[in-house]
Amino acid sequence: MQYTKLGNTDIEVSKVCLGCMSFGERGTMHDWTLDYHDSKDIISYALDKGINFFDTANQYSKGTSEEYLGKAIKELGVRDKVVLASKVYFNEGRLSKEAIFKEIEGTLERLGTDYLDLYIIHRFDYDTPIIETMEALDALVKQGKVRAIGASAMYGYQFHNMQDIAKENGLTMFSSMQDHYNLIYREDEREMIPVCKQFNVSLTPYSPLAAGHLARATWNSDTLRSKTDRVAMGKYDKMEEADMKIVERVKELARIYNTKMASIALAWLYHKGCASPIIGSTKKSHIDDAIKALDIRLTDEDMAYLEELYIPHPIVGAIKENPPQGVVLLDKK
Repeated sequence: MQYTKLGNTDIEVSKVCLGCMSFGERGTMHDWTLDYHDSKDIISYALDKGINFFDTANQYSKGTSEEYLGKAIKELGVRDKVVLASKVYFNEGRLSKEAIFKEIEGTLERLGTDYLDLYIIHRFDYDTPIIETMEALDALVKQGKVRAIGASAMYGYQFHNMQDIAKENGLTMFSSMQDHYNLIYREDEREMIPVCKQFNVSLTPYSPLAAGHLARATWNSDTLRSKTDRVAMGKYDKMEEADMKIVERVKELARIYNTKMASIALAWLYHKGCASPIIGSTKKSHIDDAIKALDIRLTDEDMAYLEELYIPHPIVGAIKENPPQGVVLLDKK
């Protein structure tokens, strides 16, 4: 395993992050999540492979994702060896001071820990003043409940504004950006990624394999997730015709390198400078494929071959307004 520092912090994370949206009580959010026994098995395997970075959220499977992760970490006795990340936003009060102070307590309780390594705002909150959010997050850092803060999908100007306000007021700044970024969705290359480079913010992209579309030769598969994940359908199906041409190129390079398509797609992200893509794993082989990507060195010609067919996509991830209270799954088809 390879490791890197998170932004300007001293927090060292594995260059593969295990996404925990795959864990939790089935039917509370998705129909394809793993029960506790299988979740712990995947978490244990990830640890054995050197992964120390785990990402979840307060609303994943109504909190059971955090519960499963916390229980496994406690039973395995590795709390001091792991970096735990969770999120706040899809809750009552969004990113208000009151909501942040309330939600961190729930997250810590479900994870069974007295501190969180990385606290991420899940989206930009249109209803709460930025200064209120940044002061609340800074307070958690000063209280020792949170070691570092991060952000997720939003518009580049919003992230820049939040960083500026934090800097101007002597508050904790964001160290990571969990943006929507992969070979068939590259809109953040226009604004968000340059902003992150400006502030030395680590990229920890979600959906690095585009819900599996970059890991198989066909658009759909027979898996339960492919059949039931209507969020993934809403995010990607509208661009299927254009994106399958890129998928074909991933397949071709995988053949040349004698490796899995997933490994090629992730190797592309590493070549682009991403620190730790978030891998949603329901099988141990998913972890193996991700780790193999670390040893693949794509050439400039390979990169051009993978990138040249990309065309602009509708924005998916950043939102123009807060969704109705209670909505957790965005872009649902």
